[in-house]
Amino acid sequence: MSGPGLREPSQRVSPRARLVWLLEALVHSAVVLAVLVVLGPVWHVLDLPWWVFALVGGVLAAYDVVVPQWRYLVHRWEVTETAVYTQTGWWARERRIAPMSRIQTVDYVEGALSRLFGLASVTVTTASSAGALEIAGLDKLLARRLVDELTVKADAVAGDAT
Repeated sequence: MSGPGLREPSQRVSPRARLVWLLEALVHSAVVLAVLVVLGPVWHVLDLPWWVFALVGGVLAAYDVVVPQWRYLVHRWEVTETAVYTQTGWWARERRIAPMSRIQTVDYVEGALSRLFGLASVTVTTASSAGALEIAGLDKLLARRLVDELTVKADAVAGDAT
């Protein structure tokens, strides 16, 4: 049997998503560095060498630079007449398909940071135990149109979404 199958979706998220992901990574790194500064005196008692702190800082800096770009290259989505396709992850990739007949709810979310960059997320909840599909980093106007489109398509499919 052939068909669309579990393939790479065709649409990318907004390029501005990289900036949001970069800022989120920088905030996480700042928290880790703050913990290091606060716990530094305690670790000094344990006599950790200075290079351990430099190594942690280097790893955090690499994470901040690489992960947003990598996520942008991996995160994709697509909507067809019959299903919603997503691909997410940065270390491990996850591809999922949600048939229109299984869609229960479609949600639109603008986080505070995303809103500053004109971005939003669309979450598609299905009857799957694997959980909802999230398409993060969409231009907010595209996200609104996508919510409308998915709502109409899911409503047009016969069945009870279970």
